[in-house]
Amino acid sequence: MKQLRLGVLAGLFAAAGVLSWGAARLWDSFGTLPSVPLAAPIVLAAIAVVLTATALSLRARLRAQRERRPGAKGVEPLMAARAVVFGQASALVAALVSGMYGGTGVFLLGSLDIPPRRDQAIYAAFSVLAGIGVIAAALFLERVCKLPEDDDDNTTTARTS
Repeated sequence: MKQLRLGVLAGLFAAAGVLSWGAARLWDSFGTLPSVPLAAPIVLAAIAVVLTATALSLRARLRAQRERRPGAKGVEPLMAARAVVFGQASALVAALVSGMYGGTGVFLLGSLDIPPRRDQAIYAAFSVLAGIGVIAAALFLERVCKLPEDDDDNTTTARTS
């Protein structure tokens, strides 16, 4: 499997942010800007918690398997691959959603004196922070599931597949 690249995630974040900022400016000129849902940072934080729990569980099982503890439950390669795909997909979606809320939040910075818009800017900021948490948890999960380098082979990336 290919490893997630921070540049791709940053590019998605930036592109979504710029498009969202432009769309917010355009939408605001026609009428009321759609609100940032209060549930957005909560859902993103919940995804980050699930990814972190999965990574910690897999890491403990892999450690027990390496140390050959009696009764240790191993990790099937397909399960590890599914976990990595879940993490990568979550990170990509989180980069897009965080960029979208980040662009909207930047647009809302110009009108913080209006209480509803200030609340929307706060929700957007928390959404961006929670999205960064999802990306960090996904990268941690990917690192946990990474196979050690194969010394006999000249390949530079040996991954679960």
